[in-house]
Amino acid sequence: MKEKISIIVPVYNERGNLQPFIEALTRTLEPSGEDYEILLIDDGSTDGSDSYMEFLALEDSRFRVVQFRRNFGQTAAMAAGFDYALGDILIPIDADLQNDPGDIPAILAKLREGYDVVSCWRQERKDPWLTRTLPSRLANLLISFISGVRLHDYGCTLKGYRREVVEHIRLYGEMHRFIPVYASWAGAKVAEIPVRHYPRSSGSSKYGLNRTFKVILDLITVKMLGSYSTKPMYFFGGVGLGACAAGLIFALLTLLDKYYNAVKAHRNPLLLLAVFLFLLGVQFILMGLVAELVIRTYFESQGKPPYIVRRVVSKKGASMRVAEHPPDLPQT
Repeated sequence: MKEKISIIVPVYNERGNLQPFIEALTRTLEPSGEDYEILLIDDGSTDGSDSYMEFLALEDSRFRVVQFRRNFGQTAAMAAGFDYALGDILIPIDADLQNDPGDIPAILAKLREGYDVVSCWRQERKDPWLTRTLPSRLANLLISFISGVRLHDYGCTLKGYRREVVEHIRLYGEMHRFIPVYASWAGAKVAEIPVRHYPRSSGSSKYGLNRTFKVILDLITVKMLGSYSTKPMYFFGGVGLGACAAGLIFALLTLLDKYYNAVKAHRNPLLLLAVFLFLLGVQFILMGLVAELVIRTYFESQGKPPYIVRRVVSKKGASMRVAEHPPDLPQT
């Protein structure tokens, strides 16, 4: 039996692109023989996109529409798509016709090779170079370096996921681009394939240059929650010990200046710096203790173990997946 496919389409004011996009999408899926559904997430559209999506859902059982009361953003739309999708394989794609629905079969083929996540790489982007392409490339390099997950294009919405990889990821803010990072940290096999990209033919882009700064802030959050969510004292304590050590070094230099260079301590700016760094270090260590208490309360109050089990193997060689109350990935 073939796996059911859920195509997740976040839509925000794409009335001019929606009909040709749906036609291109169905032209790809119909001949494939796949068992599929198309889940349209109306992210508070005000240009008539909502009426057209309602029409599709009422006319064709393969379409379903989830309507938001207002615009909540792409990450919220993606999270709703994961929650409401019925498929075993989830494929999000934008409705702006810049991604080609014709690349979906390649994603499915790669997933069926045994991968859990297939990320798509827009090798020849048709976006403005200075305001979109260059900041995106720099952000992708930074994300790959910090996360350790080497991908060329985190910003491409078109991706493929197996349900079990994403169903326990909680998305907040604008964290949808980091799903491959979360999945990889949880042990998923991640692949990347090149896909086509087209210039926008209708409507306007919902992203600007300020998105790059948001990516940097989001990346800091991801790294903190991914690497230190169960051991915050390692981060805060490490910074605190480093600051205390620096404070002691500057205090020693102050003493050396006093006895060898006859510089009075109260006139030496190194003394003030030493006191400041030492106190800052103590504060960081205390913050680490508080964070440890918060983390332990979080896990113990909800019965969440700080690990993820892939399977349990019995003595007879039988194995089974463990799905009872699996732990969530770090919330963002």
